[in-house]
Amino acid sequence: MKKKIRGTINRPRLCVFRSNKHIYAQIIDDINKKIITSSSTLEQTIKEKIKITDNCHAARRIGKHIAQKSKALGIKEIVFDRQNKIYHGRIRALAEAVREEGIKF
Repeated sequence: MKKKIRGTINRPRLCVFRSNKHIYAQIIDDINKKIITSSSTLEQTIKEKIKITDNCHAARRIGKHIAQKSKALGIKEIVFDRQNKIYHGRIRALAEAVREEGIKF
């Protein structure tokens, strides 16, 4: 049975989705059912900086970007939702980059 991960008012949920070519990260307010901010390898500003979108380097870049956006909004703690994916590779690279920026989970 799959456990549902929910964020709170003080700790919104960082939801990570990876496809074969791209990685997406969203910070979601589960109480109001709204996406607070998001970042992905499809964004124009990130596309200019990276050539290959399906590796750990790209995931690290997305992690730093989403962490900087959340810090600007005053979010310091999150709940990490990896959507039943194994914690390794690109998911792990993104999570470590978010932690390096000072976001706790």
